[in-house]
Amino acid sequence: MEPLDRITQQPEVMRGKACIRGMRVTVGMIVGQIVAGHSIDEILADYPYLDREDVMQALLYAARLA
Repeated sequence: MEPLDRITQQPEVMRGKACIRGMRVTVGMIVGQIVAGHSIDEILADYPYLDREDVMQALLYAARLA
């Protein structure tokens, strides 16, 4: 199984929700963007400090929870 080294959970960041690399961008925010019909390229344009691998790991994390 691929490690999710870009997904972090820290009590002091977004109340411990799963985030991207300790930033205030949660996995839920990324998944919500996909559900709303946004492409990965659109998400990367909206969040220029994220990498494609960040988005892919967020989706993989959500899939593992489901």
